[in-house]
Amino acid sequence: MVGGPEGQALERDRRTVALLENLAPRTRRVASVCTGAFLLAAAGLLDGRKATTHWRYAAALQRRFPKLRVDADRIFIKDGNIWTAAGITSGIDLALALIEEDFGAGLSKAVAKDLVVYHRRPGAQSQFSTILELEPASGRIKDALSFAREHLHEPLTVERLAGAVCIGARQFARAFVNETGETPAKAIERLRAEAAIPLIEKGTEPIESVARSVGFGDVERMRRAFVRIYGQPPQSLRRASRLNARSGSPAMGGADRA
Repeated sequence: MVGGPEGQALERDRRTVALLENLAPRTRRVASVCTGAFLLAAAGLLDGRKATTHWRYAAALQRRFPKLRVDADRIFIKDGNIWTAAGITSGIDLALALIEEDFGAGLSKAVAKDLVVYHRRPGAQSQFSTILELEPASGRIKDALSFAREHLHEPLTVERLAGAVCIGARQFARAFVNETGETPAKAIERLRAEAAIPLIEKGTEPIESVARSVGFGDVERMRRAFVRIYGQPPQSLRRASRLNARSGSPAMGGADRA
């Protein structure tokens, strides 16, 4: 079921809801994109399930349908045979996940390559990136954050970040805190943790290698950062991801961010 600006109106169309109630039990799986989740909820398909929708409509979805559990921070969620995606681009991630489930990662990667999109963001990835959450007002601070994200494996001192955007270190540090509410060091820590999550959940690299590749340097520094940001260490996320992969449940259940 697709969504859109007027997507919520479909939930009040009894004929459409009745049609979905009739067809859903005869299908192998059901999926929605954006506000299409409202229609699935109106048909009772999300009762007792975890689901997502575009962050702008998440609170309304939870209020109208209290029997489901809305996670506004996930780009897509699979709960049993029901899939829900956050928005249009998240729908692409969901579609690639469906292809992978049916035909394997090889074909899914080939489709992603043809579409010229990333293969593929994990469903547990936040709808909000650190850069978007910090919402810096000036172009220079945005540029500094973008520079940092592209050089996470390297040392990122205040002096280096300031130099990348051609302003003095003191001026940069003051402007950064004023515009984002965080110190540069804390923001870099969040960027590194964000970059580490898909590598940890993928499970093909040792935790030590992940820590080095995103710039933490050692496992203990990354562990402390993850406990501060997500409330659990990276090892717990990897174990949960492996268990969820075997059971088909959503990953990173305890580390979702609002």
